Amino acid sequence: MTTNTGDHDVVDILTADHHEVLDLLGQIPRADAERRRDMIETVIAELMRHSVAEEMYVYPAMREHLPDGEREVQHDIEEHQQLVEVMKELEDVDAADPAFLERLSRLEAVLRDHITDEETDQFPQLRARLSREQLVEIGRKVHAAKKAAPTRPHPNAPHSALFHKTVGPGVGLVDRLRDKLTGRPNQA
Repeated sequence: MTTNTGDHDVVDILTADHHEVLDLLGQIPRADAERRRDMIETVIAELMRHSVAEEMYVYPAMREHLPDGEREVQHDIEEHQQLVEVMKELEDVDAADPAFLERLSRLEAVLRDHITDEETDQFPQLRARLSREQLVEIGRKVHAAKKAAPTRPHPNAPHSALFHKTVGPGVGLVDRLRDKLTGRPNQA
C-alpha cells in the first residue's frame, strides 16, 4: 500500500491498508472487465503483502501479549487461508464471467470479517499491551516485510513466520519477476 511508516505504529499502517483495499474492492464491480482484472490483481498483491507481514511480525506479538493470543492467531490464519483460496480462484476466472463477481463478493465478506476482528478487538488489545515504541518498531518491520513479500496467492504455502522469513523473500522475488514479465499491476 502507499502507507509511509514514518513514526506510525503497526495498527495505523495495517488499518490504512484495510481501508485502501476495501475502497478498491468497492470500485471493482462498477468497472469494465479489463479494469476489473487490473484492480483485482492490485488487491491480490496488496492483500498478500499485508497478510505475510502480519504473519511475520504481528501474530508473534499477538501470541505473546494477548490473553488468548494463540487462539486469535489460529483464527486469523484460517481466515488468511480462506482469502488465499478465493484470491487464487479470482486469478483463474475471467473478469467478465458472472462467477468473478460472486468470488469477489466472497473475498470481500471474508476480508470484512477479518478486518472487524482485528480493528475492534485485536488491534485495541495490542495498543493496550505494547508501548508506542514497540508498536512503531513492529510497524517498521511490517513495512519492510511487505517490500519482499509474495504478491500472488500460494494456497499450499504455510502461514508461519519462519516460512515467510526464510523462503518467502525468494517466493516474493519470483512473484515480482512474473508480475514484471506479464505486466501485472504491482503497487509496491
